[in-house]
Amino acid sequence: MAPLTSAIILAGNGTNCEMESAYACRLAGFDRVDIVSIWELLSGDVFLDYYDFLCLPGGFLDGDDLGSAKAQANRLQSARVQRTGLPLFDQIIRFIRDGKLILGICNGFQLMVKLGLLPGLDGSYFKQTVTLTNNDSGKFEDRWVSLAADPASPCIFTKGMSSLNLPVRHGEGKLVCRDSGVLAQLQDRGHIALRYCDPSTGLFAMKYPENPNGSQCSIAGLTDPTGRLCGLMPHPEAFLHRTNHPRWTRETLPEEGAGLQFFRNACAYIKDNK
Repeated sequence: MAPLTSAIILAGNGTNCEMESAYACRLAGFDRVDIVSIWELLSGDVFLDYYDFLCLPGGFLDGDDLGSAKAQANRLQSARVQRTGLPLFDQIIRFIRDGKLILGICNGFQLMVKLGLLPGLDGSYFKQTVTLTNNDSGKFEDRWVSLAADPASPCIFTKGMSSLNLPVRHGEGKLVCRDSGVLAQLQDRGHIALRYCDPSTGLFAMKYPENPNGSQCSIAGLTDPTGRLCGLMPHPEAFLHRTNHPRWTRETLPEEGAGLQFFRNACAYIKDNK
């Protein structure tokens, strides 16, 4: 009998993509999918230890006060679970060290970056080395983009992918590294799981609008050294079926949207390694 797989979708305080993310997990084959409020974790009613996969979906956490996801990052780093008195962040670190999976989408990616979970250089998940800041355009970007996945990246979520289209919906998606040394490590060690690309040439996109935010080196998504933690600004949960695509009536598209593969890869990995 195959092992049961479980996913937790963290919601609350401005998150607004939890339903689509949960639906993606169910389509991908997860046996148990729970949408859980951050306050349920803080109270001790729910523990991350119960689950195999943590999805941090998109939204506007705490109204993006202090910058995208910064308030939530401060909360997770400093809060203690009411029932046990222990730091909540201990659960996150234990989750990672137990070999489990985390996917941060848009605001969830911003949260992982502000926490220091990504890129996790040299296995350090406590130190922030990159950030996501205001788009170069100076406005909220809501458009579909072309992406290229790095086949050499250890990222579990992008396994088997080469090129794909997904929508972006963000005002602070420009990835900037602390210094040139960090950027070099991202490039040399396979941390860049996804890049924006020009659909007409296939080359990495450095100009707007193909690069919708001005990210360094066209970075759209990062992974940690293990490949088990991933964050991206585009929304895979928003492209689960061909009818989600804006050109579905004018192009011949596969029945399954490209975004579902992220969740299928996560479910398959857990089944193979649990």
